[in-house]
Amino acid sequence: MNLQKNIIQGPHQNQLIQMAGEPPDRAKAAMLMVHGRGARAEDILTLAAQLAQPGFAYLAPQAEGNTWYPNRFLVPLADNEPRLSSALSFVGDVLAQIINAGILPERVMLLGFSQGACLALEFAARNARRYGGIVGLSGALIGPDDTPRDYKGSLDGTPAFLGCSDVDFHVPKERVIQTADVLRNLGGDVTLSLYPNMDHSVNQDEIDFVRGMMQLLTDSS
Repeated sequence: MNLQKNIIQGPHQNQLIQMAGEPPDRAKAAMLMVHGRGARAEDILTLAAQLAQPGFAYLAPQAEGNTWYPNRFLVPLADNEPRLSSALSFVGDVLAQIINAGILPERVMLLGFSQGACLALEFAARNARRYGGIVGLSGALIGPDDTPRDYKGSLDGTPAFLGCSDVDFHVPKERVIQTADVLRNLGGDVTLSLYPNMDHSVNQDEIDFVRGMMQLLTDSS
């Protein structure tokens, strides 16, 4: 995986990165947290208190204008450019900072909610390798239904969790199922949970599952 400084200069470059938990250079593991549309980095960081896992550094990049890309994740990819490429680049830059602080990629979890989940999942698929974990809460891979999913590389057994309502207005359950299949084909160890009639939100079962994923990382350090 190429971790050199990305040359893309877009709207999200040079935005702030909010942090919580342990300093990255002293943490056992890290979670890169990607907020949803209209939210802020500090909003997704409130999950850190709910996850309550010691030994973790939490890093949350801030989208310019609080939105990673302008249109729904289901539209043609070109309709969300150049912000989509800028957002993917920014996630890569934050990951590189974590690794440069001494945390191996296989001890880094990628987590996102809603638009942030779509971005985190798309980044993981396009940059497939062994991560500490991948968590998509109410999200799916970006692009129309017929988007080619010929991603390169392997997730090499990375644990992945996808949680979503079965009637989410923003995220069709069929796309979440398709995303689970793509991640499995990339070598991910995927758990998919569709919750009956849930709102577009995060529930306690999802929190508990993610906490378990985190515990495995810190216990193995």
